[in-house]
Amino acid sequence: MAQKPSTPKGTRDFAPVEMARRNYIFDTIREAFRLFGFRQIETPAMENLSTLMGKYGEEGDKLLFKILNSGDYLKGIDPTLIESGDTVRLAAKLCDRGLRYDLTVPFARFVVQHRDEIQLPFKRFQIQPVWRADRPQKGRYREFYQCDADIVGSTSLINEIELLQLEDLVFSRLGIRVAIKLNNRKILAGIAELIGEPDKLIDITVAIDKIDKIGIEKVNEELAERGLSAEAIERLTPILALSGTNAERLEALEKLLAPSETGSKGVEELRTVVEGATALGLTAQLDIDVSLARGLNYYTGTIIEVKALDAQIGSISGGGRYDNLTGVFGLDGISGVGISFGADRIYDVLAALDLFPADTTAASRVLFANFGDAEAASSLAIIKELRAQGIAAEIYPDAAKMKKQISYANAMGVPFFAIIGESELADGTVTLKNMTEGTQTTLAADKLAEAL
Repeated sequence: MAQKPSTPKGTRDFAPVEMARRNYIFDTIREAFRLFGFRQIETPAMENLSTLMGKYGEEGDKLLFKILNSGDYLKGIDPTLIESGDTVRLAAKLCDRGLRYDLTVPFARFVVQHRDEIQLPFKRFQIQPVWRADRPQKGRYREFYQCDADIVGSTSLINEIELLQLEDLVFSRLGIRVAIKLNNRKILAGIAELIGEPDKLIDITVAIDKIDKIGIEKVNEELAERGLSAEAIERLTPILALSGTNAERLEALEKLLAPSETGSKGVEELRTVVEGATALGLTAQLDIDVSLARGLNYYTGTIIEVKALDAQIGSISGGGRYDNLTGVFGLDGISGVGISFGADRIYDVLAALDLFPADTTAASRVLFANFGDAEAASSLAIIKELRAQGIAAEIYPDAAKMKKQISYANAMGVPFFAIIGESELADGTVTLKNMTEGTQTTLAADKLAEAL
């Protein structure tokens, strides 16, 4: 017996019901992006490794899916390199391209490559899949979609305030209660200075980014492994546990980081963003979180992370300010800020909380019964008119028993079932059955669109 086929670990098929629900998420996010003036672009699934490597930190580089060069990829490779087992050096020789890890670095490449064609500040959105060679687990996949919105060419903190409003709008429309967590990379740099480890900023951010996953004790162990002194770790721990209202945390940080010019600048920026967003009003809970680091090395200012309040899952959105990401591609001085929605995790939250609208999965608004050639011909003419008015309609293709056709309508989640039998055909009417309420009415065919 042939082995049953399967998808690679960390990837999934999406059936029609799942696709309908995913499109509900994408459409909600896409409409919000457009309301805020973002314009859509797309970039290739694969990028040159020279574009991707070194942009995500050491751990991020390990998660890049690399693509073998075409043709005889072993041609010209030193046999001793193969025998040595040095996979890192070997991969560098065998692979010139890789699947994109996120949408932000390809976007930075896009900005530099098309600089003469775009107007700054440039507001773009992008909804495409990304790939990471991560260990698959609940809420974490190797292939998943990101929905990004970025603004480049402006240093104004109005952009951050706008992005928080955008986050709030999307999750309000989806019906998900969220907490938006905020920090600033400059605050983390100031803290590194304060504990006497300014050169260990990347090590600190990579480690403390895991607090929610592994806890403070394990984070402290990792910090020690990364070379931080016991004294520095002891000074860091209470800082990461700062509590109180946002105003109280800002006040504490202002006093704590007064000796650090960088740290003080971070507090000033964070205060502007928090107060600006709060003044406009948010449905979401807004929290300053000093332990929030988001391990990606390219962040330089505001850091944003969104978590669902009613579901146990990782972050469902996040982002931040990157002041010179385009500099690595030869274009200095272009500041940017952006956010990314994790569509797959948002899907899991909506499913767990049963928040998808009941009619999301219905392909058609109405299904017409089929009782024979004459009835079907009349139904097809009406269906054409309904579609012209934007109403999704279809006919059961076979002249089957009524019970079978109604069962099909129920299984497909179609809200209305239309019947044109002998009597309806004779007097130009349609019997319309409401599948949700179990009621039915007979009306003139030209009144059907209004009723639907």
